[in-house]
Amino acid sequence: MSIKMMHHVCIQTEKYAESLEFYIKVLGFELVKETENFHNRDYNTWLKLGSFMIELQTSKKGEKLKKWDSSNEGIVHMCFLVDDVKKEFERIKNLGYVNFKIKNGKEIYKVEDGYLLKVKAPEGTEIEMRDTQI
Repeated sequence: MSIKMMHHVCIQTEKYAESLEFYIKVLGFELVKETENFHNRDYNTWLKLGSFMIELQTSKKGEKLKKWDSSNEGIVHMCFLVDDVKKEFERIKNLGYVNFKIKNGKEIYKVEDGYLLKVKAPEGTEIEMRDTQI
């Protein structure tokens, strides 16, 4: 397997300003990149503490996020940095596992300067693999 490291966790919030302040001021994260109007969201922001990153994002416009309850808990997705997303995709498929998230009819997506894929774990957790860092 060619997983190199955990890249980030994604946290969605309807209290963007409060969440951003908490992660920066209370936990000591540094603001790396804040993007307004990102893919139909008010904000998509990258925070970093050491080598650990959080992708903090608002809901899509017009969408109401579900509040936490015991039947819907945990991280939005986990991401692993790999050398080559396309090779990882083939490796996973060759193992007989084919539960990939489809976006715009594709299993591998071009994002910024690289590629990513999302595979669904049996319990529903989205596992993202990407081959470039922010």
